[in-house]
Amino acid sequence: MLKVKDIMTKEAITVGPDDEVWKAASLLLENHINGAPVVDEEGRLLGILCQSDLVAQQRSFPLPSVFTLLDGLIPLRGYEKQQREVEKMSAITVAQAMTQKPVTLSPEDTVEKAATIMVEKKLYTLPVVEEGRVVGVVGKEDVLRIML
Repeated sequence: MLKVKDIMTKEAITVGPDDEVWKAASLLLENHINGAPVVDEEGRLLGILCQSDLVAQQRSFPLPSVFTLLDGLIPLRGYEKQQREVEKMSAITVAQAMTQKPVTLSPEDTVEKAATIMVEKKLYTLPVVEEGRVVGVVGKEDVLRIML
């Protein structure tokens, strides 16, 4: 049975939290990748920056859903979630745009597990982490190569 370590890209392209969003977007496009792990100086995973995080900057501002009770407005969504959406839309740095606490894989996980996560959660770039550090990345193309 194939494991993640057998198909992962070992030399993962990464970005730093203080990198500018436009530079990170250029890096993703130039390398034809969907996303890149965000790491600190020691290679520890902080988050992931995907094309969908960057596309979020181009969408319209979501108006908060509210309902009225006794002449007062009560939001239906949490303030923190709305604040995070606004932050992503106006991000200048990778840290502001990235997805925090990304789904990760271990090198010993099976390829089937990686494929299941990709399909069920619609995530196409999964950092491979060992002892808190990024050791690779699995993308949908890595999984597709197995078919060939």
